[in-house]
Amino acid sequence: MKTHNSEKYRPTFHFSPKKNWINDPNGLVYFKGEYHLFFQHNPNDSIWGPMHWGHAVSKDMIKWEELDIALYPDEHGTIFSGSVVIDWNNTSGFFPKEPGMVAIFTQNLHDSDHTTPIQTQSLAFSHDRGRTWTKYEKNPVLKHPTKVDFRDPKVFWHYESEKWIMVLATGQTVSIYSSPNLIDWQFESEFGENIGCHDGVWECPDLFELPVENSEEKKWVMFVSIGDNRQFDSGSRTQYFIGSFDGSNFKVDENNNEVLWLDFGKDNYAGVTFSDIPKEDGRRIYIGWMSNWRYANEVPTVGWRGQMTLPRVLTLRKIGDKLRVIQKPVKELDNYFTKQIVIHDEIISSGIQKKIDINQSSVEIVLNVNNLGAKQFGLVLHHTENQSTTITIDLLTNLLSLDRTNSGEVSFSENFLNNQVMKIHDTTKLNLRIIVDSSSVEIFVNEGAHALTSLIYPDKACEKISIFSLGGDIQLSNSYISFPNSIRRNFGY
Repeated sequence: MKTHNSEKYRPTFHFSPKKNWINDPNGLVYFKGEYHLFFQHNPNDSIWGPMHWGHAVSKDMIKWEELDIALYPDEHGTIFSGSVVIDWNNTSGFFPKEPGMVAIFTQNLHDSDHTTPIQTQSLAFSHDRGRTWTKYEKNPVLKHPTKVDFRDPKVFWHYESEKWIMVLATGQTVSIYSSPNLIDWQFESEFGENIGCHDGVWECPDLFELPVENSEEKKWVMFVSIGDNRQFDSGSRTQYFIGSFDGSNFKVDENNNEVLWLDFGKDNYAGVTFSDIPKEDGRRIYIGWMSNWRYANEVPTVGWRGQMTLPRVLTLRKIGDKLRVIQKPVKELDNYFTKQIVIHDEIISSGIQKKIDINQSSVEIVLNVNNLGAKQFGLVLHHTENQSTTITIDLLTNLLSLDRTNSGEVSFSENFLNNQVMKIHDTTKLNLRIIVDSSSVEIFVNEGAHALTSLIYPDKACEKISIFSLGGDIQLSNSYISFPNSIRRNFGY
């Protein structure tokens, strides 16, 4: 009898469920020393189905403990995406003694009288750090008479106007609402017409302020995820906008029809940022769902399906004359890796490969590359003797590509075979940080200026790597390879 290994492809440093299906991260919040990750969850199967909110907690966003299901479907529908805030000043009236957690989420109701589902926004609150929840007795608190797509509320307290703000995905736009108490909501404005990408339905918006590196300036940023549309090869992905917010309207700084993509890999979707990170920390931290709706239900894991990206710190940086979102893995990840191989002032000659043995379940590769006339360089992640993933940087076109056609199990989706490509602003000197886990590769270029996130399904994570150069030489300086310290695999056991 054939047996299946449910732990094959199980990541070490990325959250995955003990069993069954997960997708969007929800309700990211920090409270009383814990980072909370709620998530879309089907507890009955490893494909998408009736949505609940799963729940995990962590002290450092790397090692997670999965807890009991937080929110179950009820008469108002299944539990779609949403957010969690800390009601510090008891604006809701739910917390007369001490601050607590409020979840704001979409309920998706199919009933016999309607051919299309009804989507409304509901509340639940917790007095015990999210371990148990009470649903508000007068749910739903927000509905719309005509909009079919009316979902994924992201809520935050806007200090300048002293009110709660909700950004909500409404078809091909984001609608903005305000409330004094999280219960009574007033429409403020709508954003998105004639701007950005509209290849698919808009989902999972987020709105927050980010600092501009090396300045005192801050700007408002809106994330919008775009659902899968089979007319296009890309599948689901995430765009962003940079502008200003006055408590009522979000306005972009410039509308030149250029779409700003958060990630150029196939597998980073529906990400949002943490609420209530302490002021003394000050970071804006993001987690995405590491999959793509084009093939998410078919990826070859057994007994569980879905995982999250590494948590990433977001900032803004001037690249050329334009501001762009920067993303870097949180510093907490450094505690889980130790430098093992250092490469300094080494020339990789054209046509010659530098091979390095790895034999680890995960690996961090940091390369600082000075181009000495090469036309192309890159590295091959050799998972096994016959399985590999190739990362290539074309120095004539400034394009980085990831080829996973030979990376292992790929037969579940033709779309999975497509190359992933991103344009790099400057390749004269390149900084590459590559984090390989059991079933993923995350690439950060030039200190987070560009990101590419990709799933892979090899038999082993990495046996060795080969660094190569073509058409000229490259020089590696201050480069290193880090191996993981000993930890348990990251799925809450």
